[in-house]
Amino acid sequence: MSFSRRTLSITTVLIVLALLGGGVYWRLKPATGGEGVAQASEAAPSDVPSVAGQEFSTAVPQPVTGAAVIQDTLWISVAAAGRAEAYRRATLKAQVQGVVQTIPTRENGPVVAAQTLLQIDTSELALDVAEARAQVQNARNEYEKLVLFDDRIEDPEVRRQRERNARARSGLESAEVRLRQAELELERAAVKAPFEGRVADLRVVPGQHVSAGADLLTVVDLDPIKVEAEVLEAELGVLREGRRASVTFAAFPGETFTGLIESINPLVDPEKRTGRVTILLPNPQGRVKPGMYAEVKLDAQAFPDRLLVPRSAILERGEGRARTMLFVFEGDGEQGVAKWRYVTTGRENDALVEIVPSDEGTVAPGEVVLVDGHHYLAHDTRVRLVESVVAEGGRPGR
Repeated sequence: MSFSRRTLSITTVLIVLALLGGGVYWRLKPATGGEGVAQASEAAPSDVPSVAGQEFSTAVPQPVTGAAVIQDTLWISVAAAGRAEAYRRATLKAQVQGVVQTIPTRENGPVVAAQTLLQIDTSELALDVAEARAQVQNARNEYEKLVLFDDRIEDPEVRRQRERNARARSGLESAEVRLRQAELELERAAVKAPFEGRVADLRVVPGQHVSAGADLLTVVDLDPIKVEAEVLEAELGVLREGRRASVTFAAFPGETFTGLIESINPLVDPEKRTGRVTILLPNPQGRVKPGMYAEVKLDAQAFPDRLLVPRSAILERGEGRARTMLFVFEGDGEQGVAKWRYVTTGRENDALVEIVPSDEGTVAPGEVVLVDGHHYLAHDTRVRLVESVVAEGGRPGR
């Protein structure tokens, strides 16, 4: 009996649900089938793009970045690894022994030429000078006695000879030498900068006794700074002094320093088969430090009067056999259309590609080619030129 009641309840629920579904259908059913089809057709125009085509709607200009075609010299560069070195470096040594009295500077402190960097106590040295001066005075008194009546001698050569003999016999000659030596020792107690630069490797402290010849500190000149690059011997022949060099450092990612080739060592390392090329870089703030690792690109070969576009402008399209192409901007001001154009490329470097005139097509100096936001465009897509595709909400290049 229990089973029959449960079955009856389930059956009743199913009947109610069926009736409700039929009522909803009856309320929502269109008046006639043909009229409904016609309304749906009118609501969907034939030119609405597919889902794939809606990535870049032709109704809204797509943000892109452009760059002008230029006619200039294309430089092919040589790459090498290098290391920064001080333009000038001098390790200063103690020239006299004594106790370090003062050090009016610090490591990395800027200095000018002839500035006192370290002072050794001069008490004993000053006494030596005073003693030497007294000896000179005594010797001079003796000398004057020996030449007292020589002014009566008429022959000048005889007078000069007697003066030389008197200086030697009185000891004036040697006394003056000892005085000059003592004064020089006193001067050397002040350690001075040989050139403008910065202090490095300060090795002593005030109160420390130093011996003559002991290392005290180093002075380095960091502006300009040298970068010494090891270039393969096969590439040395295309380099020339005075050409441009681009240098990057691991310490400054994304930043490029520009300098000039100062010299090319005429010797090749027989083991590494490389030659040393020295580059000079401006370094007014001393940011680049000696010892920093560098990646160097040296202008090597020049190809003048070439049509050049940025590398990022070049794309490849086509089924089966890919063809090289780019988009040219056509329009007034910032808005226009992207025109698909096949081109033939020639030589290239890290930044620029040569466009070779051919039957495929070409570009002209001054035309604007698209360099970002253009990877998924179609021919005649409406576009607008912006500084940053990402900032404008567009789709940047890969």
